[in-house]
Amino acid sequence: MKKNILVTGGTGFLGYNLIKELINKGYKVTSLSSKKKNNKNYFRKVKYIFCDITNFHKLKKKIENDYDYIINFCGNINHKNKSETFHAHFHGLKNLIGSVNKDNLKLFIQIGSSLEYGRSKSPQKENTKCKPISHYGKAKYLASKYIIQNNIKNFLILRLYQVYGPYQKTDRLIPYTITSCLGNKKFDCSEGLQIRDFIYVSDFVDLVLKILNKKKIHSGIYNVGSGKPISVKKVINLIVKKIKKGHANFAKIKMRNDEIMDLYPNLEKIKKIFNWKPRVNIQRGLIKTINHYAKK
Repeated sequence: MKKNILVTGGTGFLGYNLIKELINKGYKVTSLSSKKKNNKNYFRKVKYIFCDITNFHKLKKKIENDYDYIINFCGNINHKNKSETFHAHFHGLKNLIGSVNKDNLKLFIQIGSSLEYGRSKSPQKENTKCKPISHYGKAKYLASKYIIQNNIKNFLILRLYQVYGPYQKTDRLIPYTITSCLGNKKFDCSEGLQIRDFIYVSDFVDLVLKILNKKKIHSGIYNVGSGKPISVKKVINLIVKKIKKGHANFAKIKMRNDEIMDLYPNLEKIKKIFNWKPRVNIQRGLIKTINHYAKK
């Protein structure tokens, strides 16, 4: 019997890349998104549901009660609006948990964020005290606490650092830099002194597949990244060098007030528990991503 899985935010960057592999592995997949996108990249074997996750009554009517697995990618892209951010990332999560049969649920995977740690010193461990400072970080942290406090039998909170790769929106750092360079444009950016951890999307997808195949789950919080911190400036320069076009105007954009300069994880826990490690380094990951956008 096929395992029944619900992927919320299934038409987004992470959801799309994951569903692509879930279909190949024979899962029965339902995708939930807030609204239908003008997108040709839908999969024939997937059941698509369109509903605002912040509307509890509509959500309860739209989705089935029983799923084997739920992976929650849902949220808003624009984190500037405090109300929308809390509704999408916190209240939406509560609605989702309240809409399904938790007794038969084998595993609930919540996609958390490195921003839950806020300005806590890097590399962060899962037991590092969280000090979120952004609306997004605070909403994600509240969602994490809600999951832990509401006695879900099996759950994982995957605190993602910077995931990149094909199908990501071009307003994000790496695709923005790539598309600017492919168009041979001059583009403004910050000084690029921030230290970040970038993980290629296929490494993240491989991790989720490993988790779904694991017989015994140790519920809890897990950091997910590459384990290779790098400056934003170096990433931008690598892209410019590989494409051989474009020009970065560094220090033209001011740092945000809530900017965190060093943000990268300790990955000992997830490597040990799931026998997983990232395989795609930043050089190969950028080439794969550049090739994707060059074909568009």
